[in-house]
Amino acid sequence: MGKKPVIALMYDFDKTLCTNDMQNYTFIPSLGISTDDFWGEVNTFSKQNNMDGLLCYMYMMLKKAGARDIPIRREDFVKLGSKIEYFSGVEDWFDRMNRYGEERGVQIEHYVISSGLQEIIEGSTIYKNFKKTYACEFLYDINGVAVWPKNVVNFTTKTQFLFRINKGELNISDDKKLNTYIPMEERRIPFRNMIYIGDGMTDVPCMKLVKQSGGQSIAVFRRKSKTTASKLLLEDRVNFITEANYSEGKELDIIVKTIIDKMAVVDTLTEIHRKHKKSVES
Repeated sequence: MGKKPVIALMYDFDKTLCTNDMQNYTFIPSLGISTDDFWGEVNTFSKQNNMDGLLCYMYMMLKKAGARDIPIRREDFVKLGSKIEYFSGVEDWFDRMNRYGEERGVQIEHYVISSGLQEIIEGSTIYKNFKKTYACEFLYDINGVAVWPKNVVNFTTKTQFLFRINKGELNISDDKKLNTYIPMEERRIPFRNMIYIGDGMTDVPCMKLVKQSGGQSIAVFRRKSKTTASKLLLEDRVNFITEANYSEGKELDIIVKTIIDKMAVVDTLTEIHRKHKKSVES
Protein backbone atom coordinates (compact mmCIF):
# COMPACT_ATOMS: atom_id res chain seq x y z
CA MET A 1 0.00 0.00 0.00
CA GLY A 2 1.51 3.34 -1.07
CA LYS A 3 1.48 6.60 0.78
CA LYS A 4 -1.81 8.44 1.07
CA PRO A 5 -2.30 11.20 -1.48
CA VAL A 6 -1.90 14.65 0.11
CA ILE A 7 -4.43 17.45 -0.37
CA ALA A 8 -3.36 20.99 0.55
CA LEU A 9 -5.92 23.39 1.96
CA MET A 10 -4.40 26.87 1.68
CA TYR A 11 -5.85 30.01 3.24
CA ASP A 12 -5.45 33.72 3.28
CA PHE A 13 -5.92 34.83 6.91
CA ASP A 14 -7.38 38.32 7.35
CA LYS A 15 -11.10 38.40 6.44
CA THR A 16 -10.82 34.78 5.31
CA LEU A 17 -10.38 32.95 8.62
CA CYS A 18 -10.63 35.92 10.98
CA THR A 19 -13.27 38.62 10.69
CA ASN A 20 -11.00 41.64 10.23
CA ASP A 21 -7.42 42.72 9.58
CA MET A 22 -5.47 41.18 12.47
CA GLN A 23 -3.92 44.52 13.45
CA ASN A 24 -7.40 45.98 14.00
CA TYR A 25 -8.30 43.88 17.03
CA THR A 26 -5.87 45.28 19.59
CA PHE A 27 -2.72 46.78 18.06
CA ILE A 28 -4.20 49.79 16.29
CA PRO A 29 -6.62 50.63 19.16
CA SER A 30 -3.60 50.62 21.50
CA LEU A 31 -2.16 53.49 19.42
CA GLY A 32 -5.10 55.68 20.36
CA ILE A 33 -6.26 56.12 16.76
CA SER A 34 -9.05 54.58 14.72
CA THR A 35 -8.39 51.75 12.30
CA ASP A 36 -9.67 53.94 9.44
CA ASP A 37 -7.16 56.66 10.34
CA PHE A 38 -4.27 54.19 10.58
CA TRP A 39 -4.94 52.52 7.22
CA GLY A 40 -5.71 55.88 5.64
CA GLU A 41 -2.32 57.18 6.74
CA VAL A 42 -0.64 54.01 5.46
CA ASN A 43 -2.26 54.45 2.03
CA THR A 44 -1.36 58.14 1.85
CA PHE A 45 2.25 57.59 2.93
CA SER A 46 2.76 54.69 0.50
CA LYS A 47 1.45 56.76 -2.42
CA GLN A 48 3.50 59.83 -1.49
CA ASN A 49 6.67 57.74 -1.31
CA ASN A 50 5.89 55.28 -4.11
CA MET A 51 6.26 52.56 -1.47
CA ASP A 52 5.01 48.98 -1.30
CA GLY A 53 1.84 49.03 0.78
CA LEU A 54 2.88 46.11 2.99
CA LEU A 55 6.30 47.55 3.74
CA CYS A 56 4.49 50.78 4.53
CA TYR A 57 2.09 49.25 7.05
CA MET A 58 4.98 47.45 8.78
CA TYR A 59 6.97 50.71 8.89
CA MET A 60 3.95 52.56 10.25
CA MET A 61 3.39 49.95 12.97
CA LEU A 62 6.93 50.50 14.24
CA LYS A 63 6.76 54.28 13.89
CA LYS A 64 3.43 54.65 15.70
CA ALA A 65 4.31 52.17 18.44
CA GLY A 66 7.66 53.84 19.05
CA ALA A 67 6.03 57.25 19.34
CA ARG A 68 3.79 55.96 22.15
CA ASP A 69 6.44 53.80 23.86
CA ILE A 70 4.45 50.66 23.07
CA PRO A 71 6.55 47.46 23.20
CA ILE A 72 7.53 46.24 19.74
CA ARG A 73 9.17 42.97 20.70
CA ARG A 74 8.32 39.67 19.08
CA GLU A 75 6.57 38.24 22.13
CA ASP A 76 4.34 41.33 22.31
CA PHE A 77 3.17 40.84 18.74
CA VAL A 78 2.60 37.13 19.38
CA LYS A 79 0.37 37.95 22.36
CA LEU A 80 -1.90 39.96 20.07
CA GLY A 81 -2.89 36.72 18.33
CA SER A 82 -4.98 35.62 21.30
CA LYS A 83 -7.46 38.44 20.61
CA ILE A 84 -8.31 37.38 17.07
CA GLU A 85 -11.98 36.70 16.32
CA TYR A 86 -12.82 34.00 13.78
CA PHE A 87 -15.70 33.31 11.47
CA SER A 88 -18.19 30.74 12.71
CA GLY A 89 -16.85 27.19 12.68
CA VAL A 90 -13.19 28.05 12.05
CA GLU A 91 -11.78 26.68 15.30
CA ASP A 92 -13.07 23.13 14.77
CA TRP A 93 -12.78 23.21 10.96
CA PHE A 94 -9.27 21.78 10.75
CA ASP A 95 -9.86 18.63 12.79
CA ARG A 96 -13.12 18.10 10.91
CA MET A 97 -11.42 18.30 7.51
CA ASN A 98 -8.58 16.05 8.71
CA ARG A 99 -11.06 13.39 9.82
CA TYR A 100 -12.96 13.63 6.56
CA GLY A 101 -9.75 13.20 4.61
CA GLU A 102 -8.88 10.08 6.60
CA GLU A 103 -12.30 8.64 5.80
CA ARG A 104 -11.62 9.22 2.10
CA GLY A 105 -8.12 7.77 2.19
CA VAL A 106 -6.26 11.05 1.77
CA GLN A 107 -4.08 13.21 4.02
CA ILE A 108 -5.15 16.84 4.54
CA GLU A 109 -2.54 19.51 5.21
CA HIS A 110 -3.32 23.15 6.04
CA TYR A 111 -1.23 26.17 5.03
CA VAL A 112 -1.52 29.94 5.43
CA ILE A 113 -0.35 32.39 2.76
CA SER A 114 -1.07 35.83 4.20
CA SER A 115 -0.04 39.48 3.99
CA GLY A 116 -0.72 39.74 7.71
CA LEU A 117 1.89 39.29 10.44
CA GLN A 118 3.51 35.93 11.10
CA GLU A 119 4.00 36.82 14.77
CA ILE A 120 0.29 37.49 15.35
CA ILE A 121 -0.67 34.30 13.50
CA GLU A 122 1.68 32.34 15.78
CA GLY A 123 -0.23 33.65 18.79
CA SER A 124 -3.60 32.59 17.42
CA THR A 125 -5.50 29.62 18.81
CA ILE A 126 -5.54 27.96 15.37
CA TYR A 127 -1.79 28.23 14.62
CA LYS A 128 -1.16 24.64 15.74
CA ASN A 129 -3.27 23.36 12.85
CA PHE A 130 -0.99 24.57 10.07
CA LYS A 131 1.88 22.62 8.55
CA LYS A 132 3.43 25.92 7.46
CA THR A 133 2.46 29.60 7.58
CA TYR A 134 3.85 32.20 5.20
CA ALA A 135 3.27 35.83 6.20
CA CYS A 136 5.01 39.17 6.71
CA GLU A 137 7.52 39.12 9.56
CA PHE A 138 9.84 41.51 11.37
CA LEU A 139 13.57 41.15 11.99
CA TYR A 140 14.58 41.66 15.63
CA ASP A 141 17.82 42.97 17.13
CA ILE A 142 19.80 41.37 19.98
CA ASN A 143 17.41 42.99 22.47
CA GLY A 144 14.42 41.39 20.78
CA VAL A 145 13.16 44.71 19.39
CA ALA A 146 11.65 44.87 15.88
CA VAL A 147 13.91 46.86 13.57
CA TRP A 148 13.17 45.88 9.97
CA PRO A 149 10.78 43.83 7.81
CA LYS A 150 12.30 40.35 7.38
CA ASN A 151 9.71 38.84 5.05
CA VAL A 152 7.01 40.54 3.01
CA VAL A 153 4.24 38.50 1.39
CA ASN A 154 2.36 40.63 -1.13
CA PHE A 155 -0.26 39.55 -3.63
CA THR A 156 2.26 38.73 -6.38
CA THR A 157 4.90 37.01 -4.22
CA LYS A 158 2.17 34.82 -2.71
CA THR A 159 2.35 32.53 -5.75
CA GLN A 160 5.91 31.37 -4.98
CA PHE A 161 4.55 29.65 -1.89
CA LEU A 162 2.17 27.59 -4.01
CA PHE A 163 5.22 26.17 -5.76
CA ARG A 164 6.98 25.56 -2.45
CA ILE A 165 3.97 23.54 -1.28
CA ASN A 166 3.71 21.85 -4.68
CA LYS A 167 7.33 20.71 -4.56
CA GLY A 168 7.51 20.13 -0.80
CA GLU A 169 10.32 22.69 -0.46
CA LEU A 170 8.93 24.77 2.41
CA ASN A 171 12.10 26.53 3.65
CA ILE A 172 11.72 30.16 2.56
CA SER A 173 15.50 30.77 2.52
CA ASP A 174 16.21 27.92 0.07
CA ASP A 175 15.61 29.26 -3.43
CA LYS A 176 17.92 26.73 -5.09
CA LYS A 177 15.68 23.76 -4.27
CA LEU A 178 12.59 25.76 -5.16
CA ASN A 179 13.95 26.46 -8.65
CA THR A 180 15.29 22.97 -9.25
CA TYR A 181 13.37 21.13 -11.96
CA ILE A 182 11.10 18.38 -10.65
CA PRO A 183 8.82 16.48 -13.08
CA MET A 184 5.16 17.17 -12.36
CA GLU A 185 4.39 13.55 -11.47
CA GLU A 186 7.15 13.55 -8.84
CA ARG A 187 6.04 16.68 -6.98
CA ARG A 188 4.77 16.14 -3.45
CA ILE A 189 1.37 17.82 -3.83
CA PRO A 190 0.13 18.19 -7.42
CA PHE A 191 -1.80 21.35 -8.21
CA ARG A 192 -4.89 19.24 -8.86
CA ASN A 193 -4.81 18.47 -5.10
CA MET A 194 -4.76 22.12 -4.01
CA ILE A 195 -7.68 24.12 -2.60
CA TYR A 196 -7.16 27.87 -2.10
CA ILE A 197 -9.55 29.88 0.07
CA GLY A 198 -9.35 33.68 0.08
CA ASP A 199 -11.54 36.75 0.30
CA GLY A 200 -10.38 39.46 -2.05
CA MET A 201 -8.40 40.93 -4.91
CA THR A 202 -5.04 40.38 -3.21
CA ASP A 203 -5.72 36.65 -3.52
CA VAL A 204 -6.32 36.77 -7.27
CA PRO A 205 -2.87 35.55 -8.44
CA CYS A 206 -3.06 32.49 -6.15
CA MET A 207 -6.72 31.83 -6.93
CA LYS A 208 -6.17 31.98 -10.67
CA LEU A 209 -2.97 29.93 -10.65
CA VAL A 210 -4.57 27.16 -8.59
CA LYS A 211 -7.70 27.14 -10.75
CA GLN A 212 -5.81 27.16 -14.05
CA SER A 213 -3.52 24.38 -12.83
CA GLY A 214 -6.37 21.99 -12.05
CA GLY A 215 -7.00 22.81 -8.39
CA GLN A 216 -9.99 24.57 -6.85
CA SER A 217 -10.25 28.19 -5.69
CA ILE A 218 -12.95 29.51 -3.38
CA ALA A 219 -13.75 33.16 -2.61
CA VAL A 220 -15.46 33.65 0.74
CA PHE A 221 -17.45 36.70 1.79
CA ARG A 222 -19.22 38.18 4.78
CA ARG A 223 -22.98 37.84 4.80
CA LYS A 224 -24.62 40.45 2.51
CA SER A 225 -21.20 41.58 1.27
CA LYS A 226 -20.46 39.50 -1.83
CA THR A 227 -19.60 42.15 -4.44
CA THR A 228 -15.89 41.26 -4.68
CA ALA A 229 -16.52 37.50 -4.62
CA SER A 230 -19.18 37.83 -7.33
CA LYS A 231 -16.73 39.78 -9.50
CA LEU A 232 -14.11 37.06 -9.08
CA LEU A 233 -16.61 34.40 -10.14
CA LEU A 234 -17.84 36.35 -13.16
CA GLU A 235 -14.23 36.94 -14.26
CA ASP A 236 -13.56 33.19 -14.02
CA ARG A 237 -10.86 33.62 -11.37
CA VAL A 238 -12.44 31.22 -8.86
CA ASN A 239 -14.43 28.00 -9.00
CA PHE A 240 -16.83 28.85 -6.18
CA ILE A 241 -18.01 31.70 -3.96
CA THR A 242 -19.73 31.21 -0.62
CA GLU A 243 -20.26 32.82 2.78
CA ALA A 244 -17.33 32.65 5.22
CA ASN A 245 -19.12 30.24 7.54
CA TYR A 246 -16.95 27.22 8.34
CA SER A 247 -19.56 25.42 10.45
CA GLU A 248 -20.43 21.81 9.77
CA GLY A 249 -23.22 21.42 7.22
CA LYS A 250 -22.89 24.96 5.84
CA GLU A 251 -22.18 25.51 2.15
CA LEU A 252 -18.40 25.98 2.52
CA ASP A 253 -18.16 22.74 4.48
CA ILE A 254 -20.16 20.93 1.78
CA ILE A 255 -18.13 22.42 -1.09
CA VAL A 256 -14.75 21.51 0.39
CA LYS A 257 -15.81 17.98 1.37
CA THR A 258 -17.15 17.41 -2.15
CA ILE A 259 -13.89 18.68 -3.64
CA ILE A 260 -11.99 16.27 -1.38
CA ASP A 261 -14.23 13.44 -2.65
CA LYS A 262 -13.40 14.38 -6.24
CA MET A 263 -9.67 14.71 -5.61
CA ALA A 264 -9.58 11.32 -3.86
CA VAL A 265 -11.28 9.66 -6.84
CA VAL A 266 -8.98 11.38 -9.36
CA ASP A 267 -5.94 10.24 -7.39
CA THR A 268 -7.18 6.65 -7.40
CA LEU A 269 -7.75 6.73 -11.16
CA THR A 270 -4.39 8.42 -11.75
CA GLU A 271 -2.60 5.71 -9.77
CA ILE A 272 -4.38 2.95 -11.72
CA HIS A 273 -3.44 4.64 -14.99
CA ARG A 274 0.18 5.04 -13.87
CA LYS A 275 0.41 1.39 -12.82
CA HIS A 276 -0.89 0.07 -16.14
CA LYS A 277 1.23 2.47 -18.16
CA LYS A 278 4.32 1.33 -16.27
CA SER A 279 3.51 -2.35 -16.90
CA VAL A 280 3.02 -1.70 -20.62
CA GLU A 281 6.28 0.22 -20.90
CA SER A 282 8.22 -2.55 -19.19
